[in-house]
Amino acid sequence: MKYVNKNFFVEDIKASYLAEKFGTPLYCYSLNKLTNNIRNLKNNFKKIDPIICFSVKSNPNTNLLREINKQGLGADVVSIGELMKALKAGIKPKNIVFSGVGKTKVEIEYAIKKKILLINAESKNEILQIEKIARKYKTKVNVGIRLNPNTDAKTLSQISTGKKENKFGVSDKEFLTLVRYVKKSKNLNLKCLSVHIGSQILDSKPYEKMLKILDKIIKKTKFNFEYIDLGGGMGISYNNDKKTLNLDKYSNSIKKFLKKNKSKIILEPGRSIIGNTGILISKVIYNKEGHKKNFIILDAAMNDLMRPALYNAKHQIKPAIKNNSYTNKVYEFVGPICESTDKFGSYKKFQKLKENDLIIICDVGAYGVSLSSNYNLRPKPAEILIKKSKASVISKRQKLIEII
Repeated sequence: MKYVNKNFFVEDIKASYLAEKFGTPLYCYSLNKLTNNIRNLKNNFKKIDPIICFSVKSNPNTNLLREINKQGLGADVVSIGELMKALKAGIKPKNIVFSGVGKTKVEIEYAIKKKILLINAESKNEILQIEKIARKYKTKVNVGIRLNPNTDAKTLSQISTGKKENKFGVSDKEFLTLVRYVKKSKNLNLKCLSVHIGSQILDSKPYEKMLKILDKIIKKTKFNFEYIDLGGGMGISYNNDKKTLNLDKYSNSIKKFLKKNKSKIILEPGRSIIGNTGILISKVIYNKEGHKKNFIILDAAMNDLMRPALYNAKHQIKPAIKNNSYTNKVYEFVGPICESTDKFGSYKKFQKLKENDLIIICDVGAYGVSLSSNYNLRPKPAEILIKKSKASVISKRQKLIEII
């Protein structure tokens, strides 16, 4: 994605052409970027040859999941809906891991019937529920136990999952108790130690700390886990500083860990694979002059892209066509929803915009569409996959009549 002669391109297609043909707001993904991200991840972790299970919650589009499946990745799911989507996309059950703190009886039964690789349990009561259902079907179920390592990932509090005050996983003491229990069970097959400390992590130190904690707890269990599921959380750059997680450093830390612990590693990346593959194209509805700043009112809103309202997340905003004419006023980009949190960011220096001009909101591939809603009874936008000079609709624009 780059500018060519002042026009923003997604692969070989102008963003302005896409907006004209498919309308706005519009999600666009680059297949080339997706393929490169997966290749880069595999290359950085080839020393440890992990099972890579894409985090479906980051983007559940069936067509994108099919492309991810073609690259040899499995799926990490957290609901029966995500599990169904992964299977529909052709991902094999043996490459699917089911995570999450609140799996229902129906979800557990479905996962057992589909014979997925692992159900990662997060509480004693969940273990008992899985065992009860396995007994009912006279089968033995592969399970993992998720440890809460009490590790601060140094990320947003809203997406931290590895501290003791978070709802995820069990304490080290309870982990040891559950290991002893599952080892004796006739219907549970203990396969995995699972952990996930958060999202949008840009520093390898929290991962290094996590691995040291895992090493200690494994020694206490005196059990050889077939799998160690390290979760995901690998961050991307959302701004111009280009800061990213040092994947090679993280990979080397895992390699050292594996010298003591002979297990197969599972990774559950989402954002690092899909995040920077997507943009959201939006049109200026009104330019509203304020006392200290101008409001650029867009046809995209917080229902289309929730991250800025939910996490105060920052996404770069760029013009679809550069005109080299700048304003001295602050521009605040906002949507039409009746909430003050319906905004995408402020800029002190941005090119002059008029009604019907197009802007690009960058790096929306992860937790863009997956967090979208029909708030204010707004239809969800279309999704387009770009392959060089070809644009394919991978999710139709929702029609208003469908939600009325």
